[in-house]
Amino acid sequence: MPWSQDPLFQLVKSLSKSEKRNFKLYVNRFHSSEDKKFIQLFDAIEKQNEYNDEKILQKAPGINKNQLSNLKAHLYKQLLLCLRLNSINSDLDIYIREQIDYGKVLYNRGLYVQALKIIDKAKQMATEFEKLILLLEILEFEKLIEGQYITNSIENKAEELSNETTALTKKIEGTNRFSNLSIRLYGLYLKVGHVRNEKDFHFVNEFFKSNLPVYNFEELGFYEKLYLYQSYVWHNYMNQDFLMCYKYASKWVELFEQHSNLISSQVELYLKGMHNLLAALFMIDHKAKFDLTLKQLENLETEAFIHNNDNNAVLFFQYKYLNKINHHFMRGTFTEGAKIVEEIENGIVYFKNKLDHHRVMNFYYKIGCMYFGSGNNRMAIRYLNNVINQKETSIRSDLQCFARILNLIAHYELGNMEMVEYQIKSVFRFLSKIEEMNLVQQHVMSFLRRSFTMNARQIKSEFIKLRSNLIKLQDHPYEKRAFLYLDIISWLTCKIENRTVQEVIHEKALGNSRNLTGVV
Repeated sequence: MPWSQDPLFQLVKSLSKSEKRNFKLYVNRFHSSEDKKFIQLFDAIEKQNEYNDEKILQKAPGINKNQLSNLKAHLYKQLLLCLRLNSINSDLDIYIREQIDYGKVLYNRGLYVQALKIIDKAKQMATEFEKLILLLEILEFEKLIEGQYITNSIENKAEELSNETTALTKKIEGTNRFSNLSIRLYGLYLKVGHVRNEKDFHFVNEFFKSNLPVYNFEELGFYEKLYLYQSYVWHNYMNQDFLMCYKYASKWVELFEQHSNLISSQVELYLKGMHNLLAALFMIDHKAKFDLTLKQLENLETEAFIHNNDNNAVLFFQYKYLNKINHHFMRGTFTEGAKIVEEIENGIVYFKNKLDHHRVMNFYYKIGCMYFGSGNNRMAIRYLNNVINQKETSIRSDLQCFARILNLIAHYELGNMEMVEYQIKSVFRFLSKIEEMNLVQQHVMSFLRRSFTMNARQIKSEFIKLRSNLIKLQDHPYEKRAFLYLDIISWLTCKIENRTVQEVIHEKALGNSRNLTGVV
């Protein structure tokens, strides 16, 4: 394990200034001066840029090598205890679980009535915010207490608890069926992206139909509806039916707006719904609605549930900037859009231990598209290489594929013909390996291969021929997928008319034509 990936090091480095201050106060309050060697360890780690055992022992002479492993484990535990205490007022799940723990303490002392009062309060909150798993735990605890302490209403209470548990268990089972379908569809999307051919289309549809639970919509609860809408979003997104994707993403967001009390306790799902609504609006090129929804998303930045929770902050960063990039793609304002790249880079560095490779790769591909659109091919190549050089090619092989093709075109634009000739063979091997070669890619690769022997007049004629062939494929049910990743037709138009890509796409945007450069 690299030193910088040490779990304790990562946890210490994740702390804000106020959290570090609270930890010091927590230690001084609950620990004696003789029991504070782990604070020396904390201070030593906090000052490091990369974790190093030897330097820690030098900076903290009171710690010997044999103690270090146990002290690290103790410090890790104390940090978690302190963070848990600090989270009680801001995390509903932790607060409810604390009430359950208090009830258990009272139960263990034989104070049954007091225990029932405590967990009744927890039960009300779990019911209000639909914390189903916690609610089931509370009901089981209630049954345990009622079995030990006889009340005047034990007979009615027993029947009531039994009915509640049966109904809740049924609801949890239903929620699990829908959530399982949703996560499996999302995993399928991460693996293959949009459907590539008729075989993919039938596979995705058969998978969806065979795994979709039988249901009566009127009987569904909040989470069952939520995961149902999610499932339809992933299904339609893979099938490139973006109008239906918009329909269900809208229902997803509207569901939260109808149950606004649940937003603060399920921020990540609300943000993801907003993001998928924006993705659908981007794909159907509804600029006015897109801008309105993006503004609604950006307005959430001041909410406490964003900046007081690192997970929510990471998600907000991703969704805000991916959609700010899409805003510029829709209008062809690539040069202006490139101005936010530094902010994105800073965010990637700041959240480097919390962003998954898929999201970072997505950012780099979109930034590469942005620079290509602005005419800065060298910067485009730099960012596209960040995608191409990813070792894990099973995730988003679609991005890997189109990053390689756009990289070839950027080298072609720079006149790096030797590089183009060399990389064409490599790209062919990659496409063959992942069985990705479609007609659009075949046309582009064939043109690039032939371009080495053409003069200026021949090349222009070939540009016209290539554009004509690709326009025929724009509405093909499977070939149109390529245009979601790369607006190759606009590039060809700029070569034929001797204009910039930015001018062509901006003009298309003003004419309300669809511009689908980049992905979501």
